[in-house]
Amino acid sequence: MKHGLPDLDTAIASSDQFAHHGIDWSRIRCSTYLIHQHLHYDYPGPIHDLEQHLIILPPHRYGNQHLLDHRLTVTNPAVETVYRTDSFGNTEIVLFVPYVEKAIDFEAWILIERHAEQHPLHVACASSIAQSFLQPSRLTQPDDALREAAHMLQDSGRQGLALAQHINEWVYDTMHYTHDATDIHTTAAQALACKRGVCQDYAHIMLTLCRLCAIPARYISGHLLGEGGTHAWVEVLVSDQNHPDMLLAIPLDPTHGRPADMGYLTIAVGSDYFDVAPTSGTFRAAYSGQLSAHKTVGLSTYEYADTIKLEEAN
Repeated sequence: MKHGLPDLDTAIASSDQFAHHGIDWSRIRCSTYLIHQHLHYDYPGPIHDLEQHLIILPPHRYGNQHLLDHRLTVTNPAVETVYRTDSFGNTEIVLFVPYVEKAIDFEAWILIERHAEQHPLHVACASSIAQSFLQPSRLTQPDDALREAAHMLQDSGRQGLALAQHINEWVYDTMHYTHDATDIHTTAAQALACKRGVCQDYAHIMLTLCRLCAIPARYISGHLLGEGGTHAWVEVLVSDQNHPDMLLAIPLDPTHGRPADMGYLTIAVGSDYFDVAPTSGTFRAAYSGQLSAHKTVGLSTYEYADTIKLEEAN
């Protein structure tokens, strides 16, 4: 159980201390998570002017999620590192390396805290924000099949969040999770045509359907506790009757057909995958490189709400 916030070194040293299986998430008051990512690039020979872009660091605060600390190491000592914020508010790390002989490694440790008791995430109800997430993007251009599915879903009579939840369930029921059937360039229309794909494809199909049904929706890149790779889901922006000037951002996961809960960690938001790709970059050479990646997400500490009540009573 959690007693005070862990520092990064302590969390790394005890990274295998807690297993998330058997945790009663309905009782969780707050919890901390440790993300470890190791990226290794191999090249056939020397490369020049490497400009590496990483979108792996979450915002300082995102709803009930709080970035506590992070560490990024690079094996090349000549690296120049720049942190900047993109148009969606995501943190982008840009690394410049003038020369790499044959290989380079990037290793990140990220410590995150989440509180179950905080209020839902609100977004300012600006027409420009809503409109931007209603427009199709490169990977969410609708075709006739998607338009037909959107009409069918609207015929249910549901609206707003109820309709978004219906779309979430429909995508889950319609698609079959399959590796190697799609890639990062696969569009929502192509994924629906074969009814196979991974979380990115599920998210793109749901985004397209939501936007066709006049529900602003954005792509979320992040992590799901217990899974070995980066995960993707959707946030729909719906009206808040208690705050007319704000929109509620509700996270839904079509890959699992459920709302996103305390096991989900948000890294970045965008219109589709291309806005939030965790790694990208350029360099000068006559050949390409080979990336190998390793990632783990673990529960570092946790605290039950009823335990706090008992401690206060004593």
